[in-house]
Amino acid sequence: MTGIPFPDIDPVLIHLGPVAIRWYALAYIAGLVLGWRYILAAVDTPRLWAGPAPVARLEIDDALLWAALGVIVGGRLGYVLFYNFDYYLAHPGQILTVWHGGMSFHGGAFGVLVALFIFARRHGIAPLALMDLASAAAPIGLFFGRIANFINAELWGRATDLSWGVVFCNDMIAAANRGICPAGAMPRHPSQLYEAALEGIVLFLILRLLTHRLDALKRPGTIFGAFIAGYGLCRVFVEFFREPDAQLGYLHGDWLTMGMVLSIPMILAGALIVWKAPMLAGWTTPRSAKPSATASGPK
Repeated sequence: MTGIPFPDIDPVLIHLGPVAIRWYALAYIAGLVLGWRYILAAVDTPRLWAGPAPVARLEIDDALLWAALGVIVGGRLGYVLFYNFDYYLAHPGQILTVWHGGMSFHGGAFGVLVALFIFARRHGIAPLALMDLASAAAPIGLFFGRIANFINAELWGRATDLSWGVVFCNDMIAAANRGICPAGAMPRHPSQLYEAALEGIVLFLILRLLTHRLDALKRPGTIFGAFIAGYGLCRVFVEFFREPDAQLGYLHGDWLTMGMVLSIPMILAGALIVWKAPMLAGWTTPRSAKPSATASGPK
C-alpha cells in the first residue's frame, strides 16, 4: 500500500511578525462572511417568503456577531465536555487555548442555537425563521472548515487500501509533532474531504432546492430541521470511514463513535422539527412587534 502522499501545505498561511495567520482561522472567517452574504441575498428575495422577510438586513449584521461567539464558545466547550473531559479537568487552564485546536461541531451548533434564540427574542424576531436562515448558510462554513481540517492533517480517516487513500505523513507534519506522524505511514481515507463534499456541497444543494424551488422558507422550521437531520445523516455515514479520537476510541465494538452518538439525536430531532414546525407557535411567531429596520445592536 503506497497511497497518495499528503501535499506539503503549511497550516500557517503567512507570518506577520509574531502573528501567524492560519488556514483554519481563515476558514472560520470565510464561512461566516460568505454565509452572511448568502443570508442577506435570501432576505432580499421576496419570492422566498410568504410575506415580508422576517428579519431586517441590519439585524442580520448584528446576528453575525452572536453566531460567531456561539460557534467559538459552544465548539470549544463541546470538545472539552464530549471529547477530552478528563484532560481538561486535570488541566483547566488549557480550556482557553483554542489556537492549539479542539473544536466540536455539535457544541458549536448548540452554541449558535442558543445565541440566535436569545438574539431573536431580544429583537422580537421569529426564532425559527432566523434558525432557517442560519441553517441554509451553515453548509458553507462546514465546507471551508473540513477543507481546513484536511490542510491541518487532522481528523483523518481509517486505514484503507483504496487507490485514493492519503498518507498523512511528510517532513512538515513530523516536524510539527516532535518527529513523528500521528496518523502513521499507512494510507487513510481522506474523511475530511468526504465531509466537505457531503456536509458542505451536497447538503447546501439540498437546502438550496428546498429554499428556492420548494418554498420551504414559507414554512418556518423546515430548513432548520432539514439541516440538522441532514448533517446528522452525513456525519453518521462518514464516521464509518473516520478514525475515532485517540483518547476515546470506539464506544462499542469497532464501529460506534462519539460522533455517531451525538449525531443520531440530531437526525431524530430534525425530522421531528420538520414535522411539528407549524405547531411550534412560540418559535414561529415573534414575541412582539419587530423593532425598526434601522435599529442595530442589542437592546
